[in-house]
Amino acid sequence: MKDRIKRIPLSVIAGLSVAAITCGGAVAFWALNSKSPEPQNATNLTQPPVVESQPPVVQTQPPVVPSPPPVVVQPQPQVEPTVPKTEKRANVYVIKDKGKNLELLPESVKVASNNPDAILTEAFQSLLTKSDKGSAIPAGTKLLGVQVKDDGVHVNLSQEYVSGGGSASVTGRVGQVVYTATTLQPTAKVWIDVEGKRLDVLGGEGLEVEQPLTRASFKKNYPL
Repeated sequence: MKDRIKRIPLSVIAGLSVAAITCGGAVAFWALNSKSPEPQNATNLTQPPVVESQPPVVQTQPPVVPSPPPVVVQPQPQVEPTVPKTEKRANVYVIKDKGKNLELLPESVKVASNNPDAILTEAFQSLLTKSDKGSAIPAGTKLLGVQVKDDGVHVNLSQEYVSGGGSASVTGRVGQVVYTATTLQPTAKVWIDVEGKRLDVLGGEGLEVEQPLTRASFKKNYPL
């Protein structure tokens, strides 16, 4: 037996070796190729889950714009509509010689007030400047005051008012005062004072003055 083994030719042994090597390589190749791939999830089980980090949400605030200072509206002054001023006028009465008698005639004068006292004051001041122009009132007579009261118009004249003059002149000057004093209210009563005292008698001839006077009583009791 040992002789048979020893007698195996080398070529056979070499061939068997080659065949064994070849078979071993084939088996190894098959083993490598037939090895099932590891499942994908196996790797995932051994690794921590990947957490996708989200960028922080930053809420942007609009820029703070400072508020403008409050607008203070200045009240506009009310402008009164321009109304054309109506020229105010009053009548003063002068004496005109008609030959056989005298006549009281009105003359219109400008006045600058709406107040009755002021209107009559302006009217008498204008009248007293006409002493040498159709007036029976003595020159130099001054107006000391004029007031519209409940009982009538009160006129206060200076002492010059009672100086001199005949009957026609005295009657005429009374008429001038009565008519001028009633220019605003023709039916008003008139009270005449001289230096603050009630006038009772006027002129050298002693004309008695019955007060209060009106236009109607003057025409009746003191004809020109």
